[in-house]
Amino acid sequence: MDIEIIAKTKNYIVINKPAGILVHPRAGNPNDVSLVDWLTKKFPRIKKVGENPSRPGLVHRLDREVSGLMVIARNQKSFLNLKQQFKDRKIDKYYTALVHGQISEPVGKITFPIKRSSKGFKMAAVPTNYEATNNAKSAITRYETLKQYNNFTLLKVKIETGRTHQIRVHFLALDSPIVGDFLYSTKKSQLRNKKIDLNRLFLVADKLAFTDRKGQRKEFTIGMPTELKKALEIIK
Repeated sequence: MDIEIIAKTKNYIVINKPAGILVHPRAGNPNDVSLVDWLTKKFPRIKKVGENPSRPGLVHRLDREVSGLMVIARNQKSFLNLKQQFKDRKIDKYYTALVHGQISEPVGKITFPIKRSSKGFKMAAVPTNYEATNNAKSAITRYETLKQYNNFTLLKVKIETGRTHQIRVHFLALDSPIVGDFLYSTKKSQLRNKKIDLNRLFLVADKLAFTDRKGQRKEFTIGMPTELKKALEIIK
């Protein structure tokens, strides 16, 4: 696995996860090759960190076809510290995303609650008044338009909650699914996805900020992957 280490301390590492790599094995598929295999080989002591042996050191995740920044705890105190920050929404996570269509509001906040859909393997956004009665969980996604194209919009996205597939579900609910997404898509977006032929989601976690155990705020940023830059050239 060609995984770039952005920062390494005795308490945590920050990596740039490539698209196409699972973060941890899927339920029912313990032999999946994943980021966990790389972590436990490169940092053997991390096996004892965390609350789930199949997810050592992990306090958050990225979807398989999403790339970008992740922080991984190297000891239990750091794990608990980072986990609490995620719970308290004190960790800032920003993404760059390309979506189908043009977003009418240049700056906005999406607040549709999210629940597991009847299909089981997917999530779904529901009206806000469904939250209390349908086991949906609150979800908040903020966005700002970076650039408008004829049939696409480039966005900077910040999530305040960490629901499964949150960004993908929220923008599908706006009828503007993420470019490259065939799971959360429309017939029109699937046709355009095939023409662009990206083989991943146009979604990259490119900015991450958290507080370390010394109380210092740490911020990390990365550039846009080459394949995403090429996709922007295609749609011009």
